[in-house]
Amino acid sequence: MQTQDQRFSFTGTGSEYFRIWIVNLVLTILTLGIYSAWAKVRRMQYFYRNTRLNESSFDYHGTPIAILKGRLIGVGLFAAYYTALKFMPLLGLAIGLFIALIMPFLLVASFRFRLYNSSYRGLRFGFVGSIKSAYVVFLALPIAALFTLYLLAPFTHQRIKAYQHNNSRYGQSPFTFTAGAGSFYKVYLLTLLQFILVGGLFAYGAFRMIGGSMATMPKEQIIFPVVIATYLVMIAASLLIIPYFISRIQNLVWNHTQLGAHRFSSTLSVAGLTWLIFSNFLFTVVTLGLFKPFADIRLARYRIEHMAFTTAGNIEEFIASEQQQIGATGTETAEVFNLDIGF
Repeated sequence: MQTQDQRFSFTGTGSEYFRIWIVNLVLTILTLGIYSAWAKVRRMQYFYRNTRLNESSFDYHGTPIAILKGRLIGVGLFAAYYTALKFMPLLGLAIGLFIALIMPFLLVASFRFRLYNSSYRGLRFGFVGSIKSAYVVFLALPIAALFTLYLLAPFTHQRIKAYQHNNSRYGQSPFTFTAGAGSFYKVYLLTLLQFILVGGLFAYGAFRMIGGSMATMPKEQIIFPVVIATYLVMIAASLLIIPYFISRIQNLVWNHTQLGAHRFSSTLSVAGLTWLIFSNFLFTVVTLGLFKPFADIRLARYRIEHMAFTTAGNIEEFIASEQQQIGATGTETAEVFNLDIGF
């Protein structure tokens, strides 16, 4: 069967998004955070509508009220937990346990909301994951990872991605995820080794520079340069290691994701993403945060335009077939939780 490679593209600009970002920021502050739900809808719609595939854009249909409801629930739970933990620790622990127990349910609701309110060519996405499975991947496995000193963290990450992708669909076509846990362990192990190597080199250089002056300092004054040096070492190591982890995970996930018989691919490079994240960080610091919307646009464009969708046949025929199936079954009106807990 003939295949067709369709590259994703992103048409948003920093100047356009800056106007949306600054208005969102000001109104969110003036309304003590209430406008943040409307700000999220504006932000999501801008990024979705500027993401294109085969000359058509995606769209976002989420409502601010549903997002606000989710945020009020989240803020209320956190406030209750923090207040109780401070004044009545036992009650605080009970509330924390309650939050942990309901979080998988809330995450499933959020996934369904996000996907159902996302569309391409007028056809909606969907999520059919069960709550029972969500409790395994979002509660049982993270707890197991904690008790194994995070040795199960890569396996947990793989199961979370498998749960998300295998339970997602576009129209009637299901997504499938084929990456095994071994691939995640490889990325995590290489990331850890690089962090140890790079962090060690930066730490050695930093303490060599301040070591001589520390020898003549009173003991009570030594802690300040040590803290500063450690902080700078962590920032430098993170700016070099985080791009590696992000690029390897994105490539791993999307290179093993299919939609029906059609494949996705991702080709992020470590060097390109490292420079992008480093320059975004530098420009954002220098401009006291005003470069952030431009940084968001640069990062979105880089990640989106390094993805492609390879169809096993004609993409127009595939989408037309999905639209016909949806029209026949009416499942585009499937019941969803009207709640977005994501911040």
